[in-house]
Amino acid sequence: MELIIQLIAGAVGGNVAGAALKNLSLGTLGNSIAGILGGGLGGQILAMLGGGAAAAGAAAGGGLDIGSIIGSIAAGGVGGGVLMAVVGLLKGMMSK
Repeated sequence: MELIIQLIAGAVGGNVAGAALKNLSLGTLGNSIAGILGGGLGGQILAMLGGGAAAAGAAAGGGLDIGSIIGSIAAGGVGGGVLMAVVGLLKGMMSK
Protein backbone atom coordinates (compact mmCIF):
# COMPACT_ATOMS: atom_id res chain seq x y z
CA MET A 1 0.00 0.00 0.00
CA GLU A 2 2.84 2.37 0.84
CA LEU A 3 4.48 1.86 -2.54
CA ILE A 4 1.28 2.87 -4.31
CA ILE A 5 1.08 6.04 -2.20
CA GLN A 6 4.72 6.82 -2.98
CA LEU A 7 4.25 6.31 -6.72
CA ILE A 8 1.17 8.54 -6.85
CA ALA A 9 2.88 11.20 -4.73
CA GLY A 10 5.92 10.94 -7.00
CA ALA A 11 3.82 11.61 -10.10
CA VAL A 12 2.26 14.63 -8.40
CA GLY A 13 5.67 15.83 -7.20
CA GLY A 14 7.15 15.48 -10.68
CA ASN A 15 4.34 17.53 -12.22
CA VAL A 16 4.52 20.19 -9.50
CA ALA A 17 8.27 20.48 -10.02
CA GLY A 18 7.75 20.66 -13.79
CA ALA A 19 5.26 23.49 -13.34
CA ALA A 20 7.61 25.35 -11.01
CA LEU A 21 10.73 24.79 -13.12
CA LYS A 22 9.48 25.51 -16.64
CA ASN A 23 12.96 25.30 -18.17
CA LEU A 24 13.44 21.75 -16.83
CA SER A 25 9.94 20.45 -17.59
CA LEU A 26 9.66 17.26 -19.61
CA GLY A 27 5.98 17.71 -20.46
CA THR A 28 3.14 16.18 -18.50
CA LEU A 29 3.86 12.58 -19.47
CA GLY A 30 7.62 12.91 -18.96
CA ASN A 31 7.16 14.65 -15.62
CA SER A 32 4.77 11.92 -14.51
CA ILE A 33 7.07 9.07 -15.53
CA ALA A 34 10.13 10.64 -13.93
CA GLY A 35 8.05 11.45 -10.85
CA ILE A 36 6.75 7.88 -10.52
CA LEU A 37 10.28 6.49 -10.72
CA GLY A 38 11.57 9.12 -8.30
CA GLY A 39 8.70 8.49 -5.91
CA GLY A 40 9.51 4.79 -5.76
CA LEU A 41 13.22 5.47 -5.31
CA GLY A 42 12.60 8.15 -2.69
CA GLY A 43 10.42 5.82 -0.67
CA GLN A 44 12.96 3.02 -0.83
CA ILE A 45 15.78 5.33 0.24
CA LEU A 46 13.68 6.55 3.19
CA ALA A 47 12.99 2.95 4.18
CA MET A 48 16.70 2.11 4.05
CA LEU A 49 17.51 5.11 6.24
CA GLY A 50 15.15 3.82 8.91
CA GLY A 51 12.04 5.85 8.16
CA GLY A 52 10.29 2.74 6.90
CA ALA A 53 10.72 0.76 10.11
CA ALA A 54 7.74 2.36 11.81
CA ALA A 55 5.67 1.95 8.67
CA ALA A 56 6.58 -1.72 8.40
CA GLY A 57 5.52 -2.24 12.00
CA ALA A 58 2.21 -0.48 11.41
CA ALA A 59 1.52 -2.50 8.27
CA ALA A 60 2.32 -5.74 10.11
CA GLY A 61 -0.09 -4.66 12.83
CA GLY A 62 -2.96 -4.62 10.37
CA GLY A 63 -3.05 -1.05 9.06
CA LEU A 64 -1.24 2.12 8.20
CA ASP A 65 -1.00 4.93 10.68
CA ILE A 66 -1.18 8.58 9.68
CA GLY A 67 2.56 9.10 10.25
CA SER A 68 3.56 6.42 7.78
CA ILE A 69 1.09 7.74 5.20
CA ILE A 70 2.45 11.29 5.53
CA GLY A 71 6.01 9.95 5.34
CA SER A 72 5.20 8.04 2.17
CA ILE A 73 3.60 11.10 0.59
CA ALA A 74 6.56 13.31 1.51
CA ALA A 75 9.20 10.82 0.35
CA GLY A 76 7.37 10.12 -2.89
CA GLY A 77 6.69 13.77 -3.67
CA VAL A 78 10.21 14.95 -2.94
CA GLY A 79 11.79 11.99 -4.72
CA GLY A 80 9.60 12.56 -7.77
CA GLY A 81 10.37 16.26 -7.92
CA VAL A 82 14.10 15.76 -7.51
CA LEU A 83 14.37 13.04 -10.14
CA MET A 84 12.30 15.05 -12.61
CA ALA A 85 14.57 18.07 -12.10
CA VAL A 86 17.72 15.97 -12.54
CA VAL A 87 16.40 14.34 -15.73
CA GLY A 88 15.31 17.74 -17.06
CA LEU A 89 18.73 19.20 -16.31
CA LEU A 90 20.50 16.31 -18.04
CA LYS A 91 18.19 16.61 -21.04
CA GLY A 92 18.93 20.32 -21.29
CA MET A 93 22.68 19.74 -21.05
CA MET A 94 22.62 17.05 -23.74
CA SER A 95 20.61 19.17 -26.17
CA LYS A 96 23.27 21.91 -26.22
